[in-house]
Amino acid sequence: MRRIDEMLAYNEQFVADKNYEQFLTNSIPNKKMVIFTCMESRLVELLPKALNIQNGDAKMVKNAGAIIRKSFDSIIKSILVAIYKLEAEEVAVIGHHDCGMSSVNTHELMDQMKAEGIKDETFKALEYSGIDFHHEFHGFQTVEESIAQSVEIIREHPLLPAHVLVHGLVISPDTGKVDIVSIDEREVEKK
Repeated sequence: MRRIDEMLAYNEQFVADKNYEQFLTNSIPNKKMVIFTCMESRLVELLPKALNIQNGDAKMVKNAGAIIRKSFDSIIKSILVAIYKLEAEEVAVIGHHDCGMSSVNTHELMDQMKAEGIKDETFKALEYSGIDFHHEFHGFQTVEESIAQSVEIIREHPLLPAHVLVHGLVISPDTGKVDIVSIDEREVEKK
């Protein structure tokens, strides 16, 4: 049986038993917070528990490594929509120790893709289109530097309202301990 079939069978019973009722809430985050973090599977339950985030408390946005490199990528778009349409007032960028993005070797990744059938012509087409594969997929040296970079891109974004605070944190996927990279200490007027 495929994994998705198991998940869908479980879902059918979940709905039939009305187990969803304990999670009912509206779309406005109770804590007026957006959390941008890594897609790391060890954080799925640990991060919310470690920060007392309940269902409905925060908007969660994820990608590999909690990395933002461009001011107008899909992560920024999600954060801005959460601020302007869903009343979020703070953003927490949360990376984690032992992140797989800290060890990405783009040459090895490309070789793995080729081994799975991606043709050289595809990489040449990307390059011709102005996409630098190695730039797009490179990781980072330290999680703290990466989080600081993502925080800076958000804080300096021309469409970010002045009242929105942006913080940077790093969590241990082993213990849940959170370390501060950057807390936005600005005094801002709330709307």
